[in-house]
Amino acid sequence: MNFYWPIDGTIIFVYLAFTMLAGLAVRKYVGKVEDFLVAGREVNLHLGIASLAATEFGIVTCMYTAQNAFDHGFAGMTPGILMTISMFLVGATGFCIEPMRKAGVMTIPEMFEKRFGMKIRWLSGVVIVVGGLLNMGVFLRTGGEFLVHATGMEENYLELTMTVLLIGVAVYTVLGGMLSVLVTDYLQFIFIALGLLGVTAVVLTNIGWDTLVSTVQTNYGEGGFNPFRREKLGWPWVLFNACVAGAMMLTWQTNIQRILAAKDSKTGRKIYTHTSFFYACRFMLPGLWGIAALYSLGPIIGPESANAMPKFLYGALSSGLIGLLIAAMLAADMSTDSSYMLTWGSVIYNDILAPLRRRQQWSQKFGLLVNRFIIIAIGIFLLVYGLWYELKGGIWEYLRLTATIYLSSITALLIACCYWKRANDWGAYAALATGAVLPLTFLTSQQFEISSNWAETRGLNGDVVGVATFVLTGVAMVVGSLLKPLFVENANVPREES
Repeated sequence: MNFYWPIDGTIIFVYLAFTMLAGLAVRKYVGKVEDFLVAGREVNLHLGIASLAATEFGIVTCMYTAQNAFDHGFAGMTPGILMTISMFLVGATGFCIEPMRKAGVMTIPEMFEKRFGMKIRWLSGVVIVVGGLLNMGVFLRTGGEFLVHATGMEENYLELTMTVLLIGVAVYTVLGGMLSVLVTDYLQFIFIALGLLGVTAVVLTNIGWDTLVSTVQTNYGEGGFNPFRREKLGWPWVLFNACVAGAMMLTWQTNIQRILAAKDSKTGRKIYTHTSFFYACRFMLPGLWGIAALYSLGPIIGPESANAMPKFLYGALSSGLIGLLIAAMLAADMSTDSSYMLTWGSVIYNDILAPLRRRQQWSQKFGLLVNRFIIIAIGIFLLVYGLWYELKGGIWEYLRLTATIYLSSITALLIACCYWKRANDWGAYAALATGAVLPLTFLTSQQFEISSNWAETRGLNGDVVGVATFVLTGVAMVVGSLLKPLFVENANVPREES
């Protein structure tokens, strides 16, 4: 057993205690809702980079990137390259994110109200929360599975591990909001970097680059290096990942939260350009661990391949180093979970509850209380959903489809809101409905195995459904917006008397 509790347990305990104390120490500076949700809009460049990088690398990230590489070799790292390119381009040009930051909003739906009306703001908030919470629903279980397998614990401790993880994250998020998240993100970024680089160095030293390359060549041939030559990937997979990568950088609320919390639009753009390369690293480094697991354990078919990487690390790392790794992964998970809970909570408070807040003005104290109860409710949902939902396919496939529920429609609305004068609420309604229906229908049929043979024989996999969703959502936005003037004008024209 390489995990030695007196050494590794001490490393983990000291880290967790220090992080919790740091997160709780800033709660006294939270006096307004704006402090709680966007840290008073005073985030500078370096803090923004560390916070965004830490937020977007959680245990679930490590698990799905390693699974992608385990199942597909180096070709499975393609999404990281696409995200890096997308993030750099959006940051360099300021496309959509600059007008959003200049608008002074706290969430994306708040910006939609100025163009499409209050109802669209409310409905887009609902779509974002549904897609976001379904996406985050597997985080706790995935994180628990990593910790169980990486430490060699019995699998019946999974539920307890999930619960402890959630309680730890929720405490400082509920009390300190975005300020706690930013402070702890900075500390967690350091631990994440140490863990990533340390484990990767061990893998390359003990196994070697040439062995990793030959392992991919032996198992997957040319398809292990070129996604277009891999039968299970191909053009639809690459195109869907490109759509997701571009939409994430424009509308994924955890990313946008850093832009909106930045002290100005110029700083927000720099946060994107300076963080972009990290998105390639977050796929490639755990990807190497996944290939190392393939070399050590051999091929595994089905969803169980997700656990190959932590099982490999349990046997490959020495005591002390595995403690550092677990501390780094806990840092990653706490950073991701806290930021995501705060993100979806901010949309519920700022947009879904907006009609209630307008009828009766809420005090800052009451607003903070409501935000904290929302985060507690989200935590309860995540725990119940994580215990109940069983993945039928790969983690990345599930995450892309659930994210598409809102990425497709919100991206169409945001681009139209910023750059198309003829866009209106009819187009927005059509886009929101189209973007939600297709992914939800596919996920439901997959979960309950409805008409699976019918879909497979017609090539309707998640990649095809994802690409179709983005295309049809854009079409719905355009068609709906163009139809409204025609119908409204015709309705207002008086009929001639017979």
